Amino acid sequence: MIISELYRQKRPVLSFEVFPPKKEEKGSAEALYDALARISRLSPDFISVTCGAGGVGENSGTVDIADRIQRRHGILSLAHLTCIASSRADIEKALAEMLERGVKNVLALRGDVPSGGRGAAHPDYLHAGELIRDLRREKALCIGAACYPEGHIECEDFGAGLRHLKEKQEAGADFLLSQLFFENEVFFRFLEHIRAAGITLPVSAGLMPILSRAQIQRMIFLCGASLPARIIKILHKYEHNPGDLCAAGLEYAAVQARGLAEHGVDGIHVYAMNRPEIAEVCAAALGRA
Repeated sequence: MIISELYRQKRPVLSFEVFPPKKEEKGSAEALYDALARISRLSPDFISVTCGAGGVGENSGTVDIADRIQRRHGILSLAHLTCIASSRADIEKALAEMLERGVKNVLALRGDVPSGGRGAAHPDYLHAGELIRDLRREKALCIGAACYPEGHIECEDFGAGLRHLKEKQEAGADFLLSQLFFENEVFFRFLEHIRAAGITLPVSAGLMPILSRAQIQRMIFLCGASLPARIIKILHKYEHNPGDLCAAGLEYAAVQARGLAEHGVDGIHVYAMNRPEIAEVCAAALGRA
């Protein structure tokens, strides 16, 4: 099965996201495997696997984990594929490895421009739409793309962002996964905008629970999501109590998940960050524990 078929069969499609372990961190692989075992018991519709910061050259970890999810746990996997630092030959090689190992669902991303001596942008791909167009030549693939409810942090013109998203649809994307947001109304307004713009693809709403003040500060800087007053009050109330802050953040995400499901969204995509308790809380909120 491919992921696009799931959206035609049920609502909401429930998915979780994990990342490959860092080789230099002792025990990280075993911790991920344990997390995957717990997450898999929740019977998500698919599990997404991010790629390394260096792009295609780091993607072997992504394919290994995606393959493990499907073979060991019997759950569809979605492998991330970034292109900003890759040539067409790099992409073709990475894609061949995915297909050889039965990974047919790909999230096509531009990715971040490498920094700190990890390489440079490659002229073959400047935007995700160009990658999607090349991937679409492989008919067996199901292609996901990213979308940004509050606009991409590098694009100040929301209308331009909608045009870029329309280009991803026209290039051959099959579904969309959204960047995180902390207020459901933000996502609902975004859906209204993209439907008015003629973007008809199913969209999974991206949720990332608050676990710490530092995490939120980092993510706000990276993705530009806004903080509603309720979140700010939670951060202030539990500023000196990390355990209670984490619990409050998980409960906030559970409320978000229930609200999204009640609204009838196509899917809910939880950024689980290799922490099964995040997946368990959100699944329970949706009656999927």
